[in-house]
Parts: sequence; structure tokens; C-alpha cells
Amino acid sequence: MSAVLQRSHLDWLESEAIFILREVAAECARPVLLFSGGKDSVVLLRLAEKAFRPGRFPFPLMHIDTGHNFDEVIEFRDRRAAELGETLIVRSVEDSIRRGSVVLRRETDSRNAAQAVTLLEAIEEFGFDACIGGARRDEEKARAKERIFSFRDEFGQWDPKAQRPELWNLYNTRVHPGENMRVFPISNWTELDVWQYIQREGLSLPSIYYSHEREVVRRKGLLVPVTRLTPPQEGEQVERLPVRFRTVGDISCTCPVASEAADAAAIIAETAVTDITERGATRMDDQTSEASMERRKKEGYF
Repeated sequence: MSAVLQRSHLDWLESEAIFILREVAAECARPVLLFSGGKDSVVLLRLAEKAFRPGRFPFPLMHIDTGHNFDEVIEFRDRRAAELGETLIVRSVEDSIRRGSVVLRRETDSRNAAQAVTLLEAIEEFGFDACIGGARRDEEKARAKERIFSFRDEFGQWDPKAQRPELWNLYNTRVHPGENMRVFPISNWTELDVWQYIQREGLSLPSIYYSHEREVVRRKGLLVPVTRLTPPQEGEQVERLPVRFRTVGDISCTCPVASEAADAAAIIAETAVTDITERGATRMDDQTSEASMERRKKEGYF
């Protein structure tokens, strides 16, 4: 049997993603890779290693920090960047609040949408013309409309009706000053693909991705973690349950799922049979409207 026929679906996905990363490096003047410490961006780092090692990455890493992240994720983010020896830029929503470019009604409000403002400020500060992210089309309906090289205008906004064709893996990276691209190398991957790749490559993740006991309350069909930012509401009963996070983000809107899966193999088995997307099962801010993500993306969100 030929070597081509022996390649797995992960090999094909990996090859496509590496090609896209090298295309960014070759065609874009000042790219940056968005690294939050989450599982998808961890996969991106491994793909970047395979694309560019033993040399340095041809772009820095950047995280837009809401200030409401889980401690385990921030610790992992800093440690992983240090292990790789790559430059990590951190820009905070807190700084945007102090500048007055972000205004929230309450300190406990979700800051996910506000990240768009801080990201656009960072793009202008550093002159980035391409932001590489770990978004996938299977995550949510609005993300499914994205091209792999997704054009943003001079205001940082996305118009799903004005996207460039991407026939035969030909990507149009041309931008004018002030415009930029969002690039999604794992756009064609699924959550199951990501976990299978994590298992195959032996990738480390923040501990909250695996089963652990945590105090939660049941609210609108979700398990809401009990924290300073998300205290129990009147009449809610606090339970201590084995849970894990399918996705990580702002504490004020990110929920775990009930699970005893303590390793990648067990998570793969769970993921293979679930019929609810990771954002649909875990994000309070995505529950209010199917159009909420598309609206935020038009305003400059990831």
C-alpha cells in the first residue's frame, strides 16, 4: 500500500494547517498568532512548531486577556510560551476600560464581546496585518461562514457577504494599509479531531479541561461554576460535581459540563457521541441569540 493511502485524516488536516501557516509567513508582512492557553491554540502552537522549527516562529504570540480568566489557564499560557522561548504579547480589557474605550455596566459583566475592542487596539498598536486564530467552523453557525483567510476592513469589521473566494486552496492575502486578515488554519477541524490530535501528539493542557470536582449551580440548562464573578442566585442550590470544561474563556460566561473523563481517550469517547456543540453546551453569552456571535464578529470579535 502506498504511503499516501496510509495517511490518516489527522495527517491530512495537519498538512493543510501547516501549509496555511507557511502561507501566512510568506505572504503577510506582520502576522501574530493568538494564544489564549485554550486547547485549540495549543494545537496551533504544535502546528507552528512543525511548520517552522528548529527556527523561531515568524510571528509573536498574543493574548487578549479579559481579566476574568481562570487562573489555571493563565498559568499554563505563560508557562507554555516560556517553554517555547517565543515572545508573548498580552493586552488586557482592563487597560481598555481605563482608557474609556470599553465601558461596562457592572464589574461582573461578561467581557468576551469587549475583547474585540482591545484586539483592534492591539492590531493598530503593532500594525498586525494577519491574526492567526484557532476558530473552527463546527463551533457555531457564524464561524461556519468564515473563510480560512477572513478579510477585515479598515475598521476591523467582518462582512460575511463580502468574503473572498478560496477555490483550490488559493488564498488572497492582499490588504491595504489598515486592513487585516483573520486566518484560521484549523477551520476544517472538528472538536473530535482536536482531541484526537491532542492525544496523538501528547499535548499538555490546562488542568480544567479534565474531570475535577467543582461547586456549581444549575441555571438555564447549564452548570454555572460558583465564583466571585458568578455567585449563586436566590433559590439556587450549590452542588459539588465532577465536571470538565470543553472550552475556556471569560469566567462570567463559561460553564463546565458534567464529566468523569480524566484523560484524552475518555474525552474522545464522550465527544464522539455528543450532539451539542461545545459553545452551545458551555457559553452563557451564546444562549441569548443565535445572531449574537455573528454580530460580535462583524464588530471585530475573533
